[in-house]
Amino acid sequence: MTYRVIRYTAIALILALGIGYLSFWPVPIAPVAWEPPEDPGFTGVFAENSRLEGMEVLALNPDEHGPEDIAVDGDGTVWPASAEGGLDRMEQGGDLVHVGHLGNRPLGLDPAADGGLYIADSFVGLLHWSLEGGTRVLVDEVRGQPLRYANQLAVASDGRVFFSVSTTRFDPQAYGGTLEASILDLLEHRQTGYVAVYTPEGEVEVIAEGFSFTNGVALTPAEDALLIAETATYAIWKHWLEGPKAGTREKIVETLPGFPDNIQAQGDGTFWVGLVSPRPPAPDMLAPFPAVRRLVMRLPESVRPAPIPYAALVRIDGEGTILDVPQDPSGVFALTTGARIVGDHLIISSLGARGLGRLPIAALDGGCGRL
Repeated sequence: MTYRVIRYTAIALILALGIGYLSFWPVPIAPVAWEPPEDPGFTGVFAENSRLEGMEVLALNPDEHGPEDIAVDGDGTVWPASAEGGLDRMEQGGDLVHVGHLGNRPLGLDPAADGGLYIADSFVGLLHWSLEGGTRVLVDEVRGQPLRYANQLAVASDGRVFFSVSTTRFDPQAYGGTLEASILDLLEHRQTGYVAVYTPEGEVEVIAEGFSFTNGVALTPAEDALLIAETATYAIWKHWLEGPKAGTREKIVETLPGFPDNIQAQGDGTFWVGLVSPRPPAPDMLAPFPAVRRLVMRLPESVRPAPIPYAALVRIDGEGTILDVPQDPSGVFALTTGARIVGDHLIISSLGARGLGRLPIAALDGGCGRL
C-alpha cells in the first residue's frame, strides 16, 4: 500500500509540475486572436503541378546557404547574398563567383544607380555596398528605435529606397535567425510591421504600418504604387504613392495557399511572389486561441509549427490577377522566397537552399513565356 501511495504521489507531482510548466513558464510571445481567411489549397488557379521540377541548383560556397533574394543590375548580372553574409555574382555560364563578405544577415538586395547595391540587412538595417567602398550603414534606427528585421526593398528612379520592416517585436539576431524570429512573430500575430522610405537627402519616413509580418515590396512600372506582401495573412496589398488614392492601400490578393515572401517586379507590369511554405493546418486552427499558442511555445521545438518543404511561385499583375503558379511538390528546393526571369532562365531564390535555382523558360511549358 505504501508503495502505491508513493507511486501515485510521484505521478501526481509530475503531472502538476507539467501543467504548471505548460501554463506559467514565460514565453517570448504575447499572442492576439485573429480570424484567418479560408485556405484555397493547391486547387483551382493554384492547382498542384510539377513545372519547377528539374531545376538546376547553382551552388554557393560549400559553407554557405540561403540566398534569400537577388539583385539584377542594368547589365543583367545577378547578385545573390547568403545567410552567412557572403556576396556572389553570377557569371554568364551560371557559375557563382564569390565577391566579398557583407556579414550579418542580408535579405533584400537591389541595384543602386552608382553601380553598388542597396541591402536590407535584418541584423543592422538599410545598407549600401560597393566594390570600392565596401559596406556603409544608411539607416539603423526608425522613430528613435533600432531598426531590426529589415526585409526587402525597392529602389525608385529618383533614388528613394522603399524598405519593409517585418516586426518590431523580434530581433532575428537575438532569437536565432530570421526563420526563428519570423515563426515567433507569426505565432504572436501582432501588427507591428511597416514600410518606410529613405530619401537621397537621408530622411526616413514610415509610409504604411499595421502589418502582420511585412515582407516583399515592389514598385509598379509607373512608380505610383507599391505592392506589399503581408506574410501572416497570406495577402498582397497595393499601397498608392501618388494620385487621388495616395496614402491609402487595398488588398489585391485576398488569400494565398502559402506564406508570401519576396515580391520581385519583372519590369513588364507583372510580379513574382515566392511562397516560402504552404499553410500548415495548426496556425490557422490556433488563430482564435492566444492561450493555446502560448502553450505551444512551451512545447519542444520539434512539435511546434514549422515550414513545409514545397517549392511554389506565384506570378501576378498589378491588380492581383493570378497569372502563373509553377511548383515542385517534392520540396527538393524548399523555402522558395522569390524569382525573376533573367534572359532565357527563371532564377529562383530560397531561404534554405545551398544555391540559386535556375530553370529554362522553355521548361515551364510556356506558362511564363506567354506573358
